[in-house]
Amino acid sequence: MNTKQTDIIMQNKIFAWIAFGTGAILLIPIALQFTIGTGLDGQGFNWQPIDFIVMGIMLFGTGSIFVLAARKINKKYRIAISIAALLAFLWLWTELAVGVFTNWGS
Repeated sequence: MNTKQTDIIMQNKIFAWIAFGTGAILLIPIALQFTIGTGLDGQGFNWQPIDFIVMGIMLFGTGSIFVLAARKINKKYRIAISIAALLAFLWLWTELAVGVFTNWGS
C-alpha cells in the first residue's frame, strides 16, 4: 500500500525548495546593487564570488540540517530545532562577517 506523504518535511522535494530559496536570497544583494547602486548604508556591496559561495553553502546547509533533524525528531520539537538552527546560522554568519568571538571575520 502506497501512502501519500502530506508533511512537506518528509518529502524529498523539500531540498529543491531549499535550493530555490537559497538562490532567491542570494539574488537580493545583486538586485539591490542594480536598483539603488549602493548598499543600504551608502557604501556599496563588497561581495566577492567566494562570499556568495560561502553564504549559499550556509543557507542550503542550515535548511538541510533542519530538515534532516526534523525528520528524526518528534514534530512537537520542530520549533526548538528551527530556533537552534537559526541561532547557529546567525552565530556563524556574525563570526565570518566581523569575528565577534574569534578572528575568522574581516
